[in-house]
Amino acid sequence: MTTRVPASEFESRLAAVRERLSDTTCDAAVWFGATSIEYLTGFHHIQTERPVCLAVTADRVELVVPRLEVERVAPNPRVDAVHDYFDYPGGDPMGVVASMLDGLGAASVAADSDGAPGVMGYEGPALSASVAVDTQSWVDRLRWAKSETEVDLIRESAKWANLGHRYLADFTEVGAHPVTVSQRASMAASRAMLDTLGSEYAVRTRGDGPVHAGYISGAETRLPHGHTPNERLSEGDVLITGATANVDGYYSELERTMFVGEPSDEQAHRFEQMLEAQTIAIEACGPGVPLADVDDAVHDYLAEQGIADLARHHVGHNIGLGAHEPPYVDTGWSEHRDDPADRTMEAGHVYTIEPGLYTDEAGYRHSGTVAVTEDGYEVLTHFPRDLASNTIRP
Repeated sequence: MTTRVPASEFESRLAAVRERLSDTTCDAAVWFGATSIEYLTGFHHIQTERPVCLAVTADRVELVVPRLEVERVAPNPRVDAVHDYFDYPGGDPMGVVASMLDGLGAASVAADSDGAPGVMGYEGPALSASVAVDTQSWVDRLRWAKSETEVDLIRESAKWANLGHRYLADFTEVGAHPVTVSQRASMAASRAMLDTLGSEYAVRTRGDGPVHAGYISGAETRLPHGHTPNERLSEGDVLITGATANVDGYYSELERTMFVGEPSDEQAHRFEQMLEAQTIAIEACGPGVPLADVDDAVHDYLAEQGIADLARHHVGHNIGLGAHEPPYVDTGWSEHRDDPADRTMEAGHVYTIEPGLYTDEAGYRHSGTVAVTEDGYEVLTHFPRDLASNTIRP
């Protein structure tokens, strides 16, 4: 059981970006993106109008943070120095960044962006106003393929997502409100997870629990990103569920199409078509498989069935620290990648596989989390996919 990222993982990641830095003429590598900073150091924070900047050289790791983050990052053993400013706009974050880089002797940097992202009202000067900047996306690319540890973390997430989904199914009944069911299922699974893991759980939440399980219902299922309607459940409702769990920042994705009461013949037919599309996609996964081939296999099947017009999105995407990560199981992705290696699945990639069908009345989508292995694939999410198991009977 793996529940947190070990120190050795961060050492490997820092070594990887230092190797890339050594191939450039730049003096330091710089990141403003919160996920990249977390990936390299383990310091996780919410990206706000207050910039955070990480600088890595051949022998130093330094951070600029707002004053309110100092106590959180100070104990981090991977960070050699922490520089802070009071707040934004009451401080000078980019001035502190420039001072940090000057102290590191960095006149040129390879950065993930030319300054902090403009979120929540931030409007700051460019990094290139103080140093020469080349852009890089090293961490983004490193995150495509997960290490064994990362796959284990996602596998652990899938285990608790499965429990959350089981509670979700158990608590679903005619007359229940979907929000209430979600809250009950999420709380019950989170309590079980926290009680089981105890001190092994890496603190990642702020008031809520590590497991989330819920669904959209009724007409909202026609929309791939529908909202939870303010309607109590009725017999005949179609549900599209979703469950995940946060395990030291890593996520899985588990979705099912469920029915409140016996589905109609039309609903059962669409369910079976969706299930076959997902099965085709899962069985097509493997190392060296072109991403476009998986997407095309699904759409060929949908075309044969005369239902290609019911698809609304690609077959899937990578997942890990982010809910959506590249590469994407999408023909269009491959068409826009110059390097052939970027167009194929490889061992360590972890994908959601989620082809969906959307009619005028309802949507039908399962999503499973699938890890690509050296010799094939492993399905990490295990909630049953068949119709009988996804029918809620009174």
